[in-house]
Amino acid sequence: MNETDNNSFDDELMAAAAELITEVTPDRDLWPGIEQAISQPAKPARTVWNSVWAQAAAVLLLVGGSSGVTYLVLTEDLSPLPPVAGGPTLVFEPVSGSFGSMYNLGPDYQDARRSLAAKVDEELSRLAPEERDKVQKSIDVIHAAIEDINKALAAEPDNALLQKLLLSTYRDELGLMMRVDQITSAAMRRGDI
Repeated sequence: MNETDNNSFDDELMAAAAELITEVTPDRDLWPGIEQAISQPAKPARTVWNSVWAQAAAVLLLVGGSSGVTYLVLTEDLSPLPPVAGGPTLVFEPVSGSFGSMYNLGPDYQDARRSLAAKVDEELSRLAPEERDKVQKSIDVIHAAIEDINKALAAEPDNALLQKLLLSTYRDELGLMMRVDQITSAAMRRGDI
């Protein structure tokens, strides 16, 4: 297509556009309906009660959902792996130590742990043999983890990740011992047993 063809096409297009209707008259007078819509106050999309009920439903959903997740987490089977047969017998000795500038396991921790360990030993004797074995296996797994982490820390004493992992494992041990103490104490307080 050359330029003269383009110009004639443009001229034809412009002429056709000029012939188009520029104004459309409605079949009836629309102004009274428009005037009435403008003069009336707008209706609210939501009422106060709808908003309150929606918020209450959201709160119930949030509380129910978080309670369900908490229940699932707390009832999850956390039984440890069984120890390897024929493996060395581990002797657990927690050690006082400094974990960089942020952490310190001092004599207070040692005293609290010894006191709690004595209670746990006493409480374990009250448990049924199969329950006692489960708890003891869990304690053994934690002690093995602490020993492994201490060995790794001996090779890399400035490794912050290992230090945090060791502290977390010590916390897990104390948490397990406190749960054993609480469970057996609660069982002894019950009058229906």
